[in-house]
Amino acid sequence: MCKSTITITVKLFAAYQEAYGVPELVREFPQNTPVAAVRDRLIALHPQLAQWRDVTRFGVNLEFVEPDTILQDGDEVVLIPPVSGG
Repeated sequence: MCKSTITITVKLFAAYQEAYGVPELVREFPQNTPVAAVRDRLIALHPQLAQWRDVTRFGVNLEFVEPDTILQDGDEVVLIPPVSGG
């Protein structure tokens, strides 16, 4: 039987980490989920993150990827909002 979901680890930084209060999450998604859907789910649960929707970059397994990159079971996803320095 084919598994219909994948399990990924989501590393959180900056605004995402502040909203969730943890450095990483483990979540299940349907097969063939694009990495942008991870961001959208996190924003749905914490709407104050919506301001970062269009400027968040994506990493999968330590490589920058496009928002439509399809995730595989066991992938590590990084959501990288812009970070302001001072």
